[in-house]
Amino acid sequence: MKKYEFIGKTKEEAIELAIEELNIEEHNLIISEKEKKQGLFSSKKVEIEVIKKEDIVKEVNDFLINVTKYMGIETQISIKIRENTITMKMYSDNNNILIGKNGQTLSALQLLIKQMLIIKYNIKLNILLDVENYKEKQIKNLEFLAKKTAKEVSRTKIEAKMDPMNSYQRRIVHSALTNFKGIYTESIGEEPNRCIVIKPKED
Repeated sequence: MKKYEFIGKTKEEAIELAIEELNIEEHNLIISEKEKKQGLFSSKKVEIEVIKKEDIVKEVNDFLINVTKYMGIETQISIKIRENTITMKMYSDNNNILIGKNGQTLSALQLLIKQMLIIKYNIKLNILLDVENYKEKQIKNLEFLAKKTAKEVSRTKIEAKMDPMNSYQRRIVHSALTNFKGIYTESIGEEPNRCIVIKPKED
């Protein structure tokens, strides 16, 4: 993967040079600041290292194709790049294996991607990995269950404890109930049994 280096009097100036030379918008770049350089008779300058997001995505795509091939599955991947999130959806003739029980295989693949990028490039990138629309359906189901439970808590004034969830699932529930009237949410317990309790607000 190609890395680009630019030097400017400030980090902002170096980024502007990168944008101009590469003819690309800033949100499509991964930028890391290197050590500041200082010549014997010159003022300090800032050096940055730049990687194009599209190059990262291509490497992750090839990585996933190879990993799933070793699993005996031929996979196609669709990609959407937005400012802060890269969504990669896998399609195959055996989605159940790619997803795994309760999404465990999918979570493991996501973790592999994260570790690969940290080890090879020391970068963290928000990549959302999905198999067809599994996670979209999961989100909708969790939101429906959370709101249904919240309505019951608001009506009866009796708190309700939901089943244990991972951190990703808990964020979905907390977010879904942020503006829900008459209740509030709280995470309790230790991993892997950490769960959400939906509690009534006192009048």
